[in-house]
Amino acid sequence: MKKIYFLSDAHLGSRASADNREREQRLCRFLDSIRHEASAIYLLGDIFDFWFEYHNVIPKGYTRFLGKLSELSDAGIEIHYFTGNHDMWAFDYLHEECGVILHTAPMEISLPSLSGTPFTAFVGHGDGLGDPSRGFRFIRAIFHSPLCQWLFRNIFPADWGMEFGLRWAKSSRLKHSRNAVAENGDTLFVSEDGEARNALGDVLSSNMETEEPFQGEANEPLVIFSKQYLHSHPATSFFIFGHRHIELDLMLSRQARLLILGEWIRKYTYAVWDGESMLLDNFEL
Repeated sequence: MKKIYFLSDAHLGSRASADNREREQRLCRFLDSIRHEASAIYLLGDIFDFWFEYHNVIPKGYTRFLGKLSELSDAGIEIHYFTGNHDMWAFDYLHEECGVILHTAPMEISLPSLSGTPFTAFVGHGDGLGDPSRGFRFIRAIFHSPLCQWLFRNIFPADWGMEFGLRWAKSSRLKHSRNAVAENGDTLFVSEDGEARNALGDVLSSNMETEEPFQGEANEPLVIFSKQYLHSHPATSFFIFGHRHIELDLMLSRQARLLILGEWIRKYTYAVWDGESMLLDNFEL
């Protein structure tokens, strides 16, 4: 039986990172490495740091990655793309030109098994699920509004629109980093060039995770959502999300697991289903 792969949060094109080309190449190497054993690949959002399709214009760059998606789709591998909060404005290009199956909301999928009895998984990017923030829900509703999308497309020329979107995405990432806490307990301060510094002004390791750490089962929004969903959908075996940039493999019950996929910025994590077990792993090549 062929395998099913899940990954998220590459943030290609991010202005808060200096290694976009290297990350894109690594992502393409990963896709090449699994092409002969994959039946489906689920990209769970924020693959691009900002994406907006004008009627006849798409964002500059990403040619290696987009070409790889087209190549794998042409080879018969299902490519499922779930939009995230950074790439929600994907419309028909990825489907029509790359053969990608586009999803704009989380959903249940069926995972085939060697035993013949399929498993149910609930998958999606994860933004907004279990999050009590009214501000986040308000902003998300605006971004998903067809009227706002129309206004953005028709008011901003493509160059202006992309400049605005990439600056917003960078600002959002640095804001999250400013709220993180270093291992030594110092609050992080992040400069405009993306360097993380402690209270003394010392530059911290570029490999240090500066996203908000796991908040515990009682406070983590995706854990809260998954437990609530499981209560009304007890047959669900897996919950698989991105968005949070943390690696998490948590048993919710004897039969149900929650996986948060991490990211493709530093750790290059993914999940794979082989028909019998689900594994969270890192790609190191």
